Amino acid sequence: MSSERNRTSVGRHLLLVPAVVLALFPLVLTISTTLKTPEDVKKNPFGFFSSFSWDNLVTAWTVGNFDSYLLNSILLSVPSTLLVVVLSTMGGYAFARLPFRGRSFLFYLVVLGLLVPFFAYMIPLYFQLKTMLLLDTLLGVNLVLASTGLSFGTFFMRAFFTDLPTEIEQAARIDGASELQIFLRVMLPLVTSGMGALAVFTFLQNWNNFLVPLLYAPNSDLRPLTTGLYLFLGGRTVDIGPLAAGTLITIVPVIVLFVLLQRQVTQGFISGAVKG
Repeated sequence: MSSERNRTSVGRHLLLVPAVVLALFPLVLTISTTLKTPEDVKKNPFGFFSSFSWDNLVTAWTVGNFDSYLLNSILLSVPSTLLVVVLSTMGGYAFARLPFRGRSFLFYLVVLGLLVPFFAYMIPLYFQLKTMLLLDTLLGVNLVLASTGLSFGTFFMRAFFTDLPTEIEQAARIDGASELQIFLRVMLPLVTSGMGALAVFTFLQNWNNFLVPLLYAPNSDLRPLTTGLYLFLGGRTVDIGPLAAGTLITIVPVIVLFVLLQRQVTQGFISGAVKG
């Protein structure tokens, strides 16, 4: 029995090792290219760590304006993520725990947002933002980014609130707690893992979003890292070193965030899958 388990474990590792190599190869190559001298990049682009220099990072940071792009990415990702988490948590609680007329119909209407692609309404949304004077504004882009994640967020958080036992809120009502107190003091602490997972997932999605800032902030100084990387490449001869440096600046924050919160994300999505 033990030998059979050992063979199964070896087989799994043999399958996982190539997958890990394929996943890490682009990242390692990007880091290596970033930290090489410009001359070495041209001479030996696929050589790993054959030289060391900060020139590519300095060029991307100064010439490519990636310092401004990094700040813009934070200003666009953090508020929109907070908006999605707050509204999705409130909506998920309402659909899961509050009885009101048309609850099922409204919930399915929200879920319908998962089936409608962004490309179907991105042009009408552009003219709507223009009419509301929200085009090329921080508020307008944040609202659009938040709207793309609300359907999934509400569906995700509803699964957590649905699984909580009704005895908890009944006991709180007997003790004289109001509906707001039950939500904030009783229910909310029980779904923090789900809120954390949703926050990380939404942040990563908004951080990597390329189309929304490009469409709804075309002429302003609100370009994030993804759009800035595209503009840094456009109209230039392809300089691989600074381009790799810009790519590294773009992906390092999300990698660090995911590594720090990996356990919370895994627990949140596993719990949501089981509860859903």
